[in-house]
Amino acid sequence: MKLSKDIQSVYFVGAGGIGMSAIARYFLHKGFSVAGYDKTPSTLTARLEEEGMQIHFNDDVEAIPEAFRHLETTLVVYTPAIPESHSELTYFRQNGFEIQKRAQVLGTLTEELKGLCVAGTHGKTTTSSMCAHIMHQSHPDCNAFLGGITKNYGTNYIFSDSEYVVIEADEYDRSFHWLRPWISVITATDPDHLDIYGTKEAYLESFRHYTTLIQPGGALIIHTGLEMTPDVKEGVSVYTYSRDEGDFHAENIIINNGEITFDLVSPVEKVTGISLGQPIPINIDNAVAAMAMAQLCGCTADELREAMSTFGGVDRRFDFKVKDDRHVVLSDYAHHPMEILQSARSIRELYRDRHITALFQPHLYTRTRDFYMDFANSLSILDEVVLCDIYPAREEPIPGVTSQLIYDHLAPGVTRQLIHKDEVLDFVRSRDFDVLIILGAGDLDNYTDTIADIIRNK
Repeated sequence: MKLSKDIQSVYFVGAGGIGMSAIARYFLHKGFSVAGYDKTPSTLTARLEEEGMQIHFNDDVEAIPEAFRHLETTLVVYTPAIPESHSELTYFRQNGFEIQKRAQVLGTLTEELKGLCVAGTHGKTTTSSMCAHIMHQSHPDCNAFLGGITKNYGTNYIFSDSEYVVIEADEYDRSFHWLRPWISVITATDPDHLDIYGTKEAYLESFRHYTTLIQPGGALIIHTGLEMTPDVKEGVSVYTYSRDEGDFHAENIIINNGEITFDLVSPVEKVTGISLGQPIPINIDNAVAAMAMAQLCGCTADELREAMSTFGGVDRRFDFKVKDDRHVVLSDYAHHPMEILQSARSIRELYRDRHITALFQPHLYTRTRDFYMDFANSLSILDEVVLCDIYPAREEPIPGVTSQLIYDHLAPGVTRQLIHKDEVLDFVRSRDFDVLIILGAGDLDNYTDTIADIIRNK
């Protein structure tokens, strides 16, 4: 990455986020001094501290280490989730430091390396992690900045001397407009982040603009049926994909006994006998996209087969915690209605004749306000829905917007209950479950290991 030759220290405002931490690891790997602020300690911040990063958890200018107070030698990186009133960020701005958004740093990487970027409302983390695993296990290799902790590597960052870098392209705050992809997948464009975009049309326009940023000679791999028209530069190839149709798709799909196999139909080369290491129906879609990108970079059929069979998944993405004859417990980060729908369909396809309970913590008041009917429709595929209070993240409460909105619109046959987050563990102790899926992007995931232990010991 091209930085001023005088830069020796990198300071992160919002260090513990999954995207920020990957970049922090990059600079640690490169030998820079790295420090930063985050709101709360977590497993991830603890890992970063073990790896050499200095982190504090109070917004206090006095807590900034001395080595990071020199504007000639310090780069400041921040996330849009940090409020404008944050005193440390204000200090750096008022004193003339070089300050970049997380996405700007990634954008610089895509100008220097061949960026393999995965954009879309949902499926980004799993698809980009799959692609990174394929590439890293194959002769092209890759660097990777991912939006989740991969089970294969125990990290969200992969470093190599490869010319390729895999990046999860985040549409929040139009961050992906900083990128200059070589190849990009677009998984979905179901409207989200309407607190930023305002309208569905503005959201779709943002994706259209993103496609203009793909470099000539590169490619766009877009899911079939999306409500958008790409606008690529001359010299950019456009391919379609999905589970069942498109330039890249699967055929001869067999879902049986907890295993999934299929053949990849591809304009590059047909690949037979693919076995999913994480056998979940939605991962057929994700695997087709990841393998398409890897094939266009030269990965061979044997490399694709080997990598897909050994892909272990990503933390909080259809993440099984208990899986035996009596109980199934899993955690999934799904927090948009279409993500919930895909997750619900997948688990219903896997466990057709079993009683499935969802424990769901809605994420953001604005998202709940905008999509409560869609959430209710998606969750109604399941047998039972237990709703917790809304996780506010960066937002203040909105009058009248609570989990009750979703509760009231669930289908008539769905068993339902409203509980507070601090009642969750007692609720789990009081019940027996057949299949339990814990859904959402909030902090309910902090309970998943304890929930798994309770159910495992029943």
